[in-house]
Amino acid sequence: MAKSILLTLLVAGLYVLHQDFWNWKRIEPLVFGFLPVGLAYHVIYSIAASLTMVVLVRFAWPKGLSPDEQPASSKPREPK
Repeated sequence: MAKSILLTLLVAGLYVLHQDFWNWKRIEPLVFGFLPVGLAYHVIYSIAASLTMVVLVRFAWPKGLSPDEQPASSKPREPK
C-alpha cells in the first residue's frame, strides 16, 4: 500500500514539475554557455521521467504479463 502511494506521489510530482511556468519567458542564464535554461531544464526533466519509468516498471509492473512469468497453473502442459 505504501509503495503504491509513493509511486503515485512520484508521478504526480513529476507531472507538476513538467509545468515549468517559471522558465517560459527566460532565456538567460545559458547553461554551459550555449543552452537556454528552459531547454536545460527539459533535458534534466526527460532524464527524471526516464528514471521514473524504470522505477515504475521495476516496482509496479503487474506479474504474469510476460509468457515466461505465467503462473504454473496456466502454463500449457507438456505432452507425455
